Amino acid sequence: MDDKLKVFEDKMEKAISVLRSDYATIRAGRANPHVLDQLTVDYYGVPSGIQQVANVSVPEPRMLLIQPWEKSLIKSIEKAILTSDLGLNPSNDGSVIRLIFPEMTEERRKQLAKDVKKKGDNAKVAIRNIRRDANDTIKKQQKAGEMSEDDQKQLEEKIQKMTDKFIDKVDKEIDIKTKEILTV
Repeated sequence: MDDKLKVFEDKMEKAISVLRSDYATIRAGRANPHVLDQLTVDYYGVPSGIQQVANVSVPEPRMLLIQPWEKSLIKSIEKAILTSDLGLNPSNDGSVIRLIFPEMTEERRKQLAKDVKKKGDNAKVAIRNIRRDANDTIKKQQKAGEMSEDDQKQLEEKIQKMTDKFIDKVDKEIDIKTKEILTV
């Protein structure tokens, strides 16, 4: 019986991990190499993540140092950063790129907090959609005579409890990231 729910629980867990990786790309005033995760550069005709073509380090709390493995990549990495929505100005000295993270304004922090809430709400919608799919599957099985009505009701209750648990996890993730952003 619980084997049927495992698939849906795995999908809900995936929604949480997607949310966490989305949150990792939101900068909170400190240098974090994960802000570059969404950026790609052309590496011999293949779109590659910056972390795959360069060494990214954090020498100071508000600075990222990007050292490409090939000097020819400096211009394309710099261009990828400039055209992104990170709002950072890269400076390069010909062999490395430095990204200085400026102190965030109050207005920018509030905007990021809204983005965090929006991404969290999207994760909640995804979890609720998984719940709906699970309930639909159970109803079909019950109609096909594969389970009794009592079993159907029990499974629906378990699915609801599982959904509530994952919605709570999303709320906790939202709170943690919002506090991180709003902390000066």
